[in-house]
Amino acid sequence: MAVTLADVAARAGVSAATVSRVLSGNYPVAGATRSRVLRAVEELEYVVNGPASALAAATSDLVGVLVNDIADPFFGIMASAVQSEMGPEKAGGKLAVVCNTGGSPQRELTYLTLLQRQRAAAVVLTGSAVEDPEHTAALATRLRRLAAAGTRVVLCGRPPLPEADGEGADGPGTAAPGAPDSTADAPLTVAFDNRGGARRLTGHLLSLGHRRVGYVAGPAERTTTRHRLEGHRSALADHAPELLADVERLTVHGAYDRSSGYDGALELLRREPGLTAVLAANDTVALGVCAALRDRGLRIPEDVSVAGFDDLPFSADAAPALTTVRIPLHEAGARAGRLALGRESAPPGCVATVRTELMARASTAPPRAGGAN
Repeated sequence: MAVTLADVAARAGVSAATVSRVLSGNYPVAGATRSRVLRAVEELEYVVNGPASALAAATSDLVGVLVNDIADPFFGIMASAVQSEMGPEKAGGKLAVVCNTGGSPQRELTYLTLLQRQRAAAVVLTGSAVEDPEHTAALATRLRRLAAAGTRVVLCGRPPLPEADGEGADGPGTAAPGAPDSTADAPLTVAFDNRGGARRLTGHLLSLGHRRVGYVAGPAERTTTRHRLEGHRSALADHAPELLADVERLTVHGAYDRSSGYDGALELLRREPGLTAVLAANDTVALGVCAALRDRGLRIPEDVSVAGFDDLPFSADAAPALTTVRIPLHEAGARAGRLALGRESAPPGCVATVRTELMARASTAPPRAGGAN
């Protein structure tokens, strides 16, 4: 039997009129009440039917672009590139709206619900995903509803959902048990080769002779963090397996920001005063690492080599120029925009993997005898 508005009202402990107000979005409703109603909608998988359903199936000219932090150049570049494919000068131009989640999983889900209500033509989700089974399930449900309503969904810079990637990798894999046999309704994915890039970056430091290597990683619950750490440890296993015994001690986690790089570098020096190289979660974190090393009177790269990830615009102009891994963010964002508008054919298996490139610059060099002091 189909779930009714009354069923949702009963589950949420409110009136049917309140449920209607929450779903229409046209009337003010207390935040706690709205959350209860939306949770009931989610749990019961309630879908509006009848004439309202027909209306919801028609999409608007709105495209939602979800980012973790629009002030971060990583996300700003991708959002700008997506938007460049939507402008009024383009045939069938759309209105691209950037939704800043602040890294909050709940806010991500809320924006997706709001975009479904607005009958968005497309949604592009950028950046890493949170590795939490409950959130992943809720996210998959939201995206299925968007697709059912005619919204095209593209993931950019994050791995496919489990239904499209049974092995949890950056590329296509075997469908998870119970997943649909067809990928026709799966989100299109522009994934980054984070593992391969990190493997090359660590291999570069090992080839220079570094054996006391610290890592300032990103948030532990993020897919990008895990994939880059896996690439780092894969390089150690291949070229210097004896270093794996110390890898946990020489890894610290923090946010993807400068202050985390600063604090993380000081903690690594406390744990290993003879450190000769530091890998950073991204280029912004690397700037914080460099600042901490200088404040300790250490030279880069003479005393300690530093490497980042992403190749953001400031990386080549840092002093010294930062060794990093280049992700073609603008090209990836533009491709996501074209896929979102149906201007480019879907890649095989609905997943395209963007290759990364090692950019060896002046911030890395062979370690001097004795290491850091």
